[in-house]
Amino acid sequence: MSAIGIVSSCSCLHPGVWLLKPQIHKMSSFGLHTAARCAAKDYYEVLVLGGGTGGITMSARMKRKVGAGNVAVVEPSKTHYYQPLWTLVGGGAKQLSASARSTESVMPKGVEWIKSRVTALDPDKNCVWLENDIKISYKYLIIALGISLQFEKIKGLPEGFDHPKIGSNYSVHTVEKTWKAIQDFKEGNAIFTFPNTPVKCAGAPQKIMYLSEAYWRKTGKRSKANIMFNTSLGVIFGVKKYADALLEIIKERNIAVNYKYNLVEVRADKQEAVFENLDKPGVTEVHQYEMLHVTPPMGPPDVLVNSPASDGSGWVDVDKETLQHKKYPNVFGIGDCTNLPTSKTAAAIAAQSGVLDKTISLVMKNQLPSKKYDGYTSCPLVTGYNKVILAEFDYNGQPLETFPIDQSKERATMYHMKADMMPFLYWNALLK
Repeated sequence: MSAIGIVSSCSCLHPGVWLLKPQIHKMSSFGLHTAARCAAKDYYEVLVLGGGTGGITMSARMKRKVGAGNVAVVEPSKTHYYQPLWTLVGGGAKQLSASARSTESVMPKGVEWIKSRVTALDPDKNCVWLENDIKISYKYLIIALGISLQFEKIKGLPEGFDHPKIGSNYSVHTVEKTWKAIQDFKEGNAIFTFPNTPVKCAGAPQKIMYLSEAYWRKTGKRSKANIMFNTSLGVIFGVKKYADALLEIIKERNIAVNYKYNLVEVRADKQEAVFENLDKPGVTEVHQYEMLHVTPPMGPPDVLVNSPASDGSGWVDVDKETLQHKKYPNVFGIGDCTNLPTSKTAAAIAAQSGVLDKTISLVMKNQLPSKKYDGYTSCPLVTGYNKVILAEFDYNGQPLETFPIDQSKERATMYHMKADMMPFLYWNALLK
């Protein structure tokens, strides 16, 4: 993989431009809708659901294939966030504003932005339904709806965030509360959690722990902090090479790890966190905290649960090598909303976008997809304010590294790549 390949970690440059002749479709009704927030047309050659990383990247690629006027993106949010930066926002190293741009500014020029929400998918009839009972038909559908945060699955949340000493780097509404809780910490338990569900960026729940530890060391509070990582998993990280390196850091920095502990309740008024011991179902433990960082349970967006396009768990059911839907050949999925058995990261989306681009090109020519996605993903594991372990691996959990160095070692160069280079490449290369 080239050096730009990890920029897969947040970007992937693709100079190739194919301009296929757009197919001409005779549709009975090209009438304009009266609803102000809706589409200019009721049919698009390529319809993209979601204006996050996967949706914007693929709409830019599709624009080159079929022309901007034939591509539409359904996305209700006015703001697009580069979420990998939130680790550093929660740790006080970056401003939240640096992670945000208007959706309008990242939407490829000429591509129709439908400012609405998808309410139902009907792949048997090649259409989707939006708010206000508006129907949009398509020839090809790309589902890039991301993953949903489910704070409400933890008793006492999200209302518990109204109290101090608790934050979460996973939401734009709570990430700055993390930094406030780190700064306000005096002494006692600092607890960091990992839920019993799939999550996006599985390294992030512990990245903020290392940043907190470094900040308290710098400010003379470390000796008064009992740092705990309570994870529902049985391992610290899924890839042994990087797990071994992280366990060394955990030992060196005197951090306590409790495996198979899942956060089930937060009593924010009493500063108590309740954990279920997954090895002893129903058995709970109450931990007092002076600071709590919550990684929420996550799941597929509601519209995908029980959708014909999804598997039994609600994730978009795609072929793990081609990203083409297993049942509907004109439907494709990318990113966090799919059932691809790899980590849900911006890096994975960057790698997937190149494969999906080739897959759709061949499907449009009535040919079988041939390019294969190997599950490549990347997780820059921030271990301090100038240190990162760059984890890169494939479907089999085997390291798939970019640089001719041992990437399991903490390096300042990798920190600068994470903090400065990747955001630049995200906004200026991947999304375009």
